[in-house]
Amino acid sequence: MDSGKKRKVIKSKLHPLNKHQGRYDFSLLTKTCPALKPFVLLNKFGDESIDFFDPKAVKMLNKALLKHYYAIDFWEIPANYLCPPIPGRADYIHYLATLLAETNQGKIPKGEKITCLDIGTGANCIYPIIGTQEYGWSFVASDIDEVSIENARNIVANNENLQGCIAFRQQENPNQIFKGIIQSKDKFTVTLCNPPFHKSAKEAQAGTLRKLQNLKGKKPVKTELNFGGQHNELWCKGGEKKFIKTMIQESKQFSKQCQWFTTLVSKEANLPAIYDALKRVNATTVKTIPMGQGNKVSRMVAWSF
Repeated sequence: MDSGKKRKVIKSKLHPLNKHQGRYDFSLLTKTCPALKPFVLLNKFGDESIDFFDPKAVKMLNKALLKHYYAIDFWEIPANYLCPPIPGRADYIHYLATLLAETNQGKIPKGEKITCLDIGTGANCIYPIIGTQEYGWSFVASDIDEVSIENARNIVANNENLQGCIAFRQQENPNQIFKGIIQSKDKFTVTLCNPPFHKSAKEAQAGTLRKLQNLKGKKPVKTELNFGGQHNELWCKGGEKKFIKTMIQESKQFSKQCQWFTTLVSKEANLPAIYDALKRVNATTVKTIPMGQGNKVSRMVAWSF
């Protein structure tokens, strides 16, 4: 093949059960969600795509994906709130399912008896949506942001297939994660969390600039995030490492109420501190499960007592 015509192919590393393998099928998606059609264009390779730097296009793609694959008829998020890439979010749910299968004779447990606690569910409510629709699990969804909680509640209220599956609790104390959320009678099969990545607003903005520059190959003129994000979604004091260490410290208190605690870890450099924190609380089982989508590499850390 002529090197001048070579196309860079990003290999998917998605979980085998993930429905979002390969390229998006825009003919299917636009049939399910006609409102997506005006945003579909041909890229430089002649393939159908959207402008991933257009927040409206990204949001409409999410609506189409949720409707086509998860039977979600209504999904809205407020302006400037996180609009998550759905294939990667679905991956976390499927890796949780595989983790739970290990102690269920190799079979993925399904149904409402599998109870999940989503820490930082966001206005998009994406993990509970996918978890309920893929496996029938039940969720408690928590967040520190009142607008996020109210918007997520609205999504559930407007989708009959989500009702009765997802409950919401607001975290009132910004220094707490499980405390104030897990109640004395609660029993959870698993907790999940996609923690804030950055240490400050300045670091978050710098990260966005780098991301845009890498994708566009030139210095961006503006810093608009194609996926949005409020400060509590993107950054917190101490960043990902401090957030997860706090989560680990608190998890000890609720060791009898949760079978598995899990979190995504974006920065590999944070793993030694995380393992040290887990050793300090005497976690009996610790697993690190690699995950990835395209060039993005991540991992899930799971622990139990």
